[in-house]
Amino acid sequence: MLGVTLANVAIEFEEAKQLKKLGQLRKRGEEQLVKALADRLNLPYLDLTAVPIFTDALKLIPEEVSHKAEIAAVQRVGKRLQVVTRNPERSEAAAEIERLRGAGYNLQLFLVSSRSLKKAWDIYKEIPKELGAITRQIDVSAERLESFRTEITSTEILKAKVESMSGATTSDLLELIIAGGLATDASDIHLEPQAEAVRLRYRLDGILQDIAFLPHATFKFLLSRIKLISEIKLNVKQTAQDGRFTIKSPGEEIEVRVSTLPGPEGENMVMRVLNPKAIGLSLADLGMQPWVEKQIEAELKKPNGMIITTGPTGSGKTTTLYAFVKKVHEPGIKIITLEDPIEYHLTGIEQTQVEPDKGYDFASGLRAILRQDPDVILVGEIRDKETAETAMHASLTGHLVFSTMHTNNAAGTIPRLIDMEVKPNIIAPAINVSMAQRLVRRLCQSCKKLRPAAAAELKIIKEELDAMPPKVARPDLGVLQIAEAKGCADCHGLGYKGRVGVYELVIIDDAMERLIAKQPSEADIKELAFKQGQITMKQDAILKIIAGITDLAEVERVVG
Repeated sequence: MLGVTLANVAIEFEEAKQLKKLGQLRKRGEEQLVKALADRLNLPYLDLTAVPIFTDALKLIPEEVSHKAEIAAVQRVGKRLQVVTRNPERSEAAAEIERLRGAGYNLQLFLVSSRSLKKAWDIYKEIPKELGAITRQIDVSAERLESFRTEITSTEILKAKVESMSGATTSDLLELIIAGGLATDASDIHLEPQAEAVRLRYRLDGILQDIAFLPHATFKFLLSRIKLISEIKLNVKQTAQDGRFTIKSPGEEIEVRVSTLPGPEGENMVMRVLNPKAIGLSLADLGMQPWVEKQIEAELKKPNGMIITTGPTGSGKTTTLYAFVKKVHEPGIKIITLEDPIEYHLTGIEQTQVEPDKGYDFASGLRAILRQDPDVILVGEIRDKETAETAMHASLTGHLVFSTMHTNNAAGTIPRLIDMEVKPNIIAPAINVSMAQRLVRRLCQSCKKLRPAAAAELKIIKEELDAMPPKVARPDLGVLQIAEAKGCADCHGLGYKGRVGVYELVIIDDAMERLIAKQPSEADIKELAFKQGQITMKQDAILKIIAGITDLAEVERVVG
């Protein structure tokens, strides 16, 4: 009995093998027939099973038209479009080809098999049905945005609103997420797939806040919608991708930079909201102490030299440099920037973006800029010796140069440049100021409460005040009242609203130049900066606690 069963299994297995082989032969035969027909029609043949199909091309032909005409657009670069068809002489296909050419596309036609077309049709299924016209823009009406700002008085209310709309159309849900971000002044919107659900988070004043959890099925369509409007390839899921789209809100257009990253539970997506008001600050709005602001203003009046600002990602360096640019910008001055990437567009400023794959990196771009006769140059970041030396030579030849570096403090800039093998005799005369900064959250002015400082808090504050240079006037503490966070509708229940910078400077004066020639350590530079009367970032932050701008918990979180 067992022998009979095994024999039956063997027969069935052999039949399956034969059927599979027959199917493969039929497919091969169809491809050979299409290839022969392509030769007769003098058209190139294409096998789509071995070629990627991009949705930015596919969506140019509606799915129903693609089925009826047996035609599909599969790849697109600008106005160059690759189109596949079973029969280009078929009336429906010929009409669609004529329509695409009339729209300005330069078509490259290929002949394909029905099997290849089926691959294209399968990808149509991944595109949400209610998308309608795909543009790189989302419109948020004035009424809807104002309604969100009125309704969303806490992140809990926003969470309930988002989760209640998980069954709504993709467009409505995306509009709510975007409008919620604008209403709360979020700088970034994160969508993070996890095992059970997809987490939605906003970065508010530098801190990520959980907003809601969405079902995976809802996120699938949301992800597709965002990819399409950002012109990101829909069917590429195992590679990181970048794109952009625009939010059209009342009175302004806001750029959104989109990034996708493959993860174990699906693609993570981050939308960075590049709100122009984030860089609309003047020098006076940055939060510098009055004497620090006066020193910076004096340096900005100089016709040449270099100002370097340092700090980690998200410490407000770009905002500070743009404030410098606004301060020096006038009709008789030519300003050129070199950025990676250009996030905010500045009126009246020539902005360029590095493209390393095309040979336009910071070093080569800076050399090209110098041939354009600029007065002021903004270099997004100094990353290597070549860029550093080119920027410094520019400052020595009559240009005012602004740039950034990654160091922990202002004193660390000089040793870092020396580590890059930049010669001290170039560093000293080229740099005017090295500045470090961080951002601390402001206490909400609507709900903060004053209370007497505790003994431990008073001890920390007094220690920092005592460590300040003698040249700096100390505030009279008396019975010190400090403010603490509470939470209200204005700050969405967080207790903080907005951020302010804390700064420290190193001025490159004659004494500092002589010190740099000796290749000093950070400690040596800090000691001389103290003699200049410069305070540290932490001391700046302590002065802001005394002024009721922020609190000790926030200062310890950011500055330490």
